Amino acid sequence: MPIDATKPYDDQNVFAKILRGEIPSNKVYEDEFALAFHDINPQAPHHILVIPKGPYVSWDDFSARGSDAEIAGFVRAVGKVAREAGMVAPGYRLLANTGPDSHQEVPHLHVHIFAGRPLGPMLAR
Repeated sequence: MPIDATKPYDDQNVFAKILRGEIPSNKVYEDEFALAFHDINPQAPHHILVIPKGPYVSWDDFSARGSDAEIAGFVRAVGKVAREAGMVAPGYRLLANTGPDSHQEVPHLHVHIFAGRPLGPMLAR
């Protein structure tokens, strides 16, 4: 069910629980700003999620309230994960949903990294 990205942060969401170690994840990267792990329901041969460690609902929330260090650290982490996974040369797609019209399902900012096959047009035509 899509969530409203304008609501306050819910610290009981699945990604908050992963950050606290209450739910396991197949981690591929972690630093002081971000955690990256394989999606449990991959939509491409390679599908990694990258989440900031801070309590941000969406990209809008993060860009408005995140510190410069958090924003830079998170963006750098997304690039590092893609590079380390060997996705740069063949290409990859980044996706961050915000709000119900985008079908955001978890109320914690997350960036999907998709790769491993030609992904086609960005939106259905």
